[in-house]
Amino acid sequence: MMKNSVLVVIDVQNDFCPGGKLAVAGGDAVVPLINGMMGDFAHVVLTQDWHPADHSSFASRHAGATPFTSIEMPYGPQTLWPDHCIIGSEGAAFHGALDMTKAELIIRKGYRKAIDSYSAFFENDHTTPTGLGGYLKERGFTDVTLAGLAFDYCVRYSAEDAKALGFNVTVVERATRAIDLGGTAEATRKSFAERGIMLA
Repeated sequence: MMKNSVLVVIDVQNDFCPGGKLAVAGGDAVVPLINGMMGDFAHVVLTQDWHPADHSSFASRHAGATPFTSIEMPYGPQTLWPDHCIIGSEGAAFHGALDMTKAELIIRKGYRKAIDSYSAFFENDHTTPTGLGGYLKERGFTDVTLAGLAFDYCVRYSAEDAKALGFNVTVVERATRAIDLGGTAEATRKSFAERGIMLA
């Protein structure tokens, strides 16, 4: 176990698993894989999608809009989602089988009403930090390994931001699942190859 390496587990929450409000196909299948991976890491961080009930990324907040369509927000294009991971709800809770005992930090994201947050490091304006980058650097981590949900959204943008911040980044694809809206999974693989993000 490398002391300068950390496992960042992205959004393994009930609403992203089968039966949830924004279920990713096979999302719960990552849980035993991630639990097994935790034994290989001395340090683990979890992220948690954490939205107010009136979050601007919810299709229900825009008259006539339907989930999975896109609108323009002040910070750029925004996919509209079903209401999900509402603060304090059962859907926002971590999957019951996820081993949380090794987590040294839980980063909550998406709690600002006016802006969505895919990445564990920055809100969707790409400038408002969550604080995770500073935390990892202050603790001396150089290598970030990511797993969780979903491969082509929150895992993707977390990996890209980690790389941009200077970390060595690996995504364990078997311990992720994709939403795959119009080819987003393949676009994610292409982006990782271009950026030097390792797929394991």
